[in-house]
Formats: sequence, structure tokens, C-alpha cells
Amino acid sequence: MPTIFPRTIFTRIIDGEIPARFVYSDSDCVAFLDVRPLARGHCLVVPRDAIDQWTDLSPRQAAHLTEVAHGIGNAQKTLLGPMRIGLMIAGFEVPHVHVHVVPINSMADLDFSRADTSPDPEDLDRLRAQIAQELADAGHEGAVR
Repeated sequence: MPTIFPRTIFTRIIDGEIPARFVYSDSDCVAFLDVRPLARGHCLVVPRDAIDQWTDLSPRQAAHLTEVAHGIGNAQKTLLGPMRIGLMIAGFEVPHVHVHVVPINSMADLDFSRADTSPDPEDLDRLRAQIAQELADAGHEGAVR
């Protein structure tokens, strides 16, 4: 039985109580830029249901999060030109499943101790618009313009 938390920082973001730079939204999940990015363009894909562990997601939910992350990763590749797109589910920071989609050039880019604690807000705004536009151009109906 999955552990479902009534309120997490992500449910507060989803509910509009905390601002975020959304690039994607549908009835099952949202995606937004991380406020402490591991690299430029780092996005989080988060289910609307506050399920604690990814292994408690239904196979359909897990597949959908991966599909959304795939689209975001392709947008990041086009826009930012990294060597790879890292995909990670750690789950220790917030008890609400979230998939990290990170443009990377080495494994060191996935080190949380190296997160940017004060990214440029204007750059984040530009990246948000660019990623969302790439998603829309690729036919992702949930792209947030």
C-alpha cells in the first residue's frame, strides 16, 4: 500500500501556493524547473498524487512520468546541447515522488552538493519558456506556454 502524504512542498507548488516555473502540466503530473538546479535546465517531473516512493506508483503512473521526462530531456538536448540527459529518482529530499531530468556532461553533474543555490531568475524564466516551447513544438499537449 503506497504512503500518500496530504501536503508536501510539491503539493503546495501544484496548488499554486508556492510559485514555480512550470514547463508541463496535465491531469496526472506537472514538470517545473528546479529552484536548486544541478545544471541549467534541470527539471522535476512530479505526479499530482503525493506518493512517497516511486515503487508505489502504478505501472501506468510510472510510465507516464517517464514519458513526460523523455519529452523534457529531448527539449533539453535541443536547447542546451549536453553530452547526456541524466534521469534520477532519489526520493530523500521530499516525501513525494519526483523525477530529476538533468542535462549533464559528466557524472559529477548529478552531485546534489554542487547544486546552484542562487540561479539567475531571468535565466530560469528564459529556460522555462524555451523548454515549454520545445515541448509544444514536439506535440506535447501538456506544454505550459
